[in-house]
Amino acid sequence: MNKLAQILVVLFIFGSSVVRAFTANDPSTNFLPRNSNYAVAPSLRTVPVSSISSGSALFGKKEARAQGNESKRKKNRVKKVKDDVIEVNGIVLESLPNAMFRCAIEEAPDTQEPVLATISGKIRKNFVKILVGDKVLMELSPYDLTRGRITFRHR
Repeated sequence: MNKLAQILVVLFIFGSSVVRAFTANDPSTNFLPRNSNYAVAPSLRTVPVSSISSGSALFGKKEARAQGNESKRKKNRVKKVKDDVIEVNGIVLESLPNAMFRCAIEEAPDTQEPVLATISGKIRKNFVKILVGDKVLMELSPYDLTRGRITFRHR
């Protein structure tokens, strides 16, 4: 026999044992022939298809991106619920130094004195400009109802 025939015979024999290892129903089978005495690491064994999760990092990227885009297109504002603050709508009456504002509460009577409110950190970070006459959402502390924090500027 020439060398090419020998190589083909060896490939045929080894190839058939690999096919048998892949087609076995036992998940603990490995890539080597069943009668071999080689030690095989557990990471080289075949894994049943049912144990692969459908939500892995390789699959479903487009669906995940589409869900992310949908959440960006939402128009409603999702807020965390805080139980120790009082949220009221107000109108900015006066702009003071150090990002302080005098605001009137919308539903309050005219005899109610204005609230001294400062800008929250998120509005300050995003450079939201607040002008006199703007409608804002304020959080009042239950301990001092004359001071507040501006958390949202209405359009």
